[in-house]
Amino acid sequence: MTDISSEVEASEPENTPISSGLTAKPSRPPLPRILAIANQKGGVGKTTTTVNLGAALADLGYRVLVVDLDPQGNASTGLGINIRGLQASMYDVILSDVPIEDCVEASSVKNLFVAPASLDLAGAEIELVPAFSRELRLKHALAEVRDDYDYVLIDCPPSLGLLTINGMAAASEVLVPIQCEYYALEGLGQLMRNVGLVTKNLNPVLEISTIVLVMYDARTKLSDQVAQEVREHFGDKVCRVMIPRTVRLSEAPSYGQPITAFDPTSRGAVAYRELAKEVSGGPA
Repeated sequence: MTDISSEVEASEPENTPISSGLTAKPSRPPLPRILAIANQKGGVGKTTTTVNLGAALADLGYRVLVVDLDPQGNASTGLGINIRGLQASMYDVILSDVPIEDCVEASSVKNLFVAPASLDLAGAEIELVPAFSRELRLKHALAEVRDDYDYVLIDCPPSLGLLTINGMAAASEVLVPIQCEYYALEGLGQLMRNVGLVTKNLNPVLEISTIVLVMYDARTKLSDQVAQEVREHFGDKVCRVMIPRTVRLSEAPSYGQPITAFDPTSRGAVAYRELAKEVSGGPA
């Protein structure tokens, strides 16, 4: 990346999704689609993308399940689920073979459901080590309900442990959010190697299908340089729509709502609705 320290001011249009101007990607795979949302770096907008893409897909008429595999439970709380008062959670599904439908909760968004995390998941990495078929627990659980949903979005932890491997083994696609910041590509090589290992050993259909550029700030030259570099690396896997960095996007989780409900006319909401159309190919 050249001249990344120089930043120039540029105007950012209000309420307009940020698009690269590239041609549309080819048609989408058949439903149901199971996507693992993964990036081993923390703070890259992974959970934000899971929650808001899920809500935007549900608004398009798709039936969507968000599977929260992150022990912090941010995808669950971001959709209004109280993770401290659960009868069952993904911990029970992964460790005790509880049917996943027994832990699914309805969100406030029509067509959007959550299989919530609990704090107990923090110990699951260690508890899974001696478990039989430890990498395939989620895949077996989702096999019972996959035909009930059009999209399953799996929010993986910001690490490459057994929970993330479970997410990748259960998915057919990996969606990677990449922030438009200096260290954007840090760790992506390792992520790609791990996806390759999962493909080789556990899940031959898995592929990195979608890259989403997030935290885009049109006022800085850096964001444009990062976006250009990511597009050079990944070509048409990179979505045309880029998600802007906005205060409203960061505020929405504290209200237990996706941005499309919290502030439907904000730039973030408009961008995620456009992203949902691009990822899905349009309304259900």
